[in-house]
Amino acid sequence: MPRKTIMTVDDSPSVRQFVKMTLQNAGFDVVEAEDGKDALAKMNGLPIHLAFVDLNMPNMNGIEFIKAVRSSEKYRFIPLIMLTTESQMTKKQEGKKAGATGWIVKPFKQEQLLAVVKKVLG
Repeated sequence: MPRKTIMTVDDSPSVRQFVKMTLQNAGFDVVEAEDGKDALAKMNGLPIHLAFVDLNMPNMNGIEFIKAVRSSEKYRFIPLIMLTTESQMTKKQEGKKAGATGWIVKPFKQEQLLAVVKKVLG
């Protein structure tokens, strides 16, 4: 079975590192991006199966990134999980409206991350 590729989009290097380590240890390939703009540039036709997206980032935030991905022919249907310190209902609704698949509030544990991956990717 080919390995699945997961993207982590976060302006915090330590969060990206934690997510990357967790996913690589579970057998996934990981592409890192520091904001929405960087992520769109790095996706560029790559087979991305899932993306974890921070909400508050410079250049292009998580909501803007999700909207861009949802309007893309190739990536329209990939699961996009928000990873954020925000837990207010209004932010969750905004994320959902933009097309977010789910929501994980920081700080989170490795098990939470992997449980979501398993649920979403099967």
